[in-house]
Amino acid sequence: MAALTTLVADTPLDEVIAVIERDGGVVIKDFFDSSTLAELRAEIDRAMPSTPWGQDDFSGHRTKRLYGIFQHIRHAATTVRHPLYAGIASHFLEIPQSGYFGEDRLELAPTYQVGVTSIIDIHPGEGAQPLHRDDGVWQWRHPEGYRQARVQIMVAVTDFTADNGGTMVVPGSHLWDDDRGPKVEEAVPTEMTAGSALIWLGGTFHGGGTNSSDSNRIGLTIGLDLGFLRQEENAYLTYPIEVVKELDEDIQRILGWSVCPPGTGFVDHQGVMADPNFLLQGEGAEVTNSFAQFDEAAPGARP
Repeated sequence: MAALTTLVADTPLDEVIAVIERDGGVVIKDFFDSSTLAELRAEIDRAMPSTPWGQDDFSGHRTKRLYGIFQHIRHAATTVRHPLYAGIASHFLEIPQSGYFGEDRLELAPTYQVGVTSIIDIHPGEGAQPLHRDDGVWQWRHPEGYRQARVQIMVAVTDFTADNGGTMVVPGSHLWDDDRGPKVEEAVPTEMTAGSALIWLGGTFHGGGTNSSDSNRIGLTIGLDLGFLRQEENAYLTYPIEVVKELDEDIQRILGWSVCPPGTGFVDHQGVMADPNFLLQGEGAEVTNSFAQFDEAAPGARP
């Protein structure tokens, strides 16, 4: 089976999306420039020494995984802010849906949020991970025309090769229904230079490859998910509140301290179904009513 298509980072967004819609994933060459990559590698080298080995066949026994990376890796924020990755996530996830609110038919688009993060360091001797779909964490179903739940990225911190465990991907498998399972021979290894990135959909079968080389393979991975789904990695317990308060507001929101329309994730504040971000901003912060949008769309109506 042919490998995934490789495009350069300045490829127009619509062309990248067309490849992903066809194949379920794409490789972006030089997603990060050399200076950003060097800074990222230095951050990882500082954060990883105390990370333990995996303890199961899925996580790997010769693999180290560091979670909650926004508190360790400054360039995690750089990744989710990258216009290409953000544009792809918006296209596949922020799809408007219409429904009635009283007698008015309204159209609302969900936001997306960070669902899982990890630095994955696969060492020599590690075997292949079982092929899987990331959206399996929600027991997502795949009838024809289904919507995607996740857009995942794997930034290559070292070169990815067929020998060192480059992520195995089954091109086109995002189009399969739930009666078809993957075969190992249908998967192709992701081969890309350090600084490049693999971006794929939650419905695409994939898995870490076997590392039969003499060096480790390091990648940074983040999943961006529909904002109304439960996060795979529980950000509210992973990140101490003191850490979250120090993050920029856009990162706070993408980690889940926000509301997904029409009101998923609100907190009560003096009777208001409020966007929770004000809790991080200190005394005097503006409180936003999550349902005020309906007053504007349908005057006089109440949920």
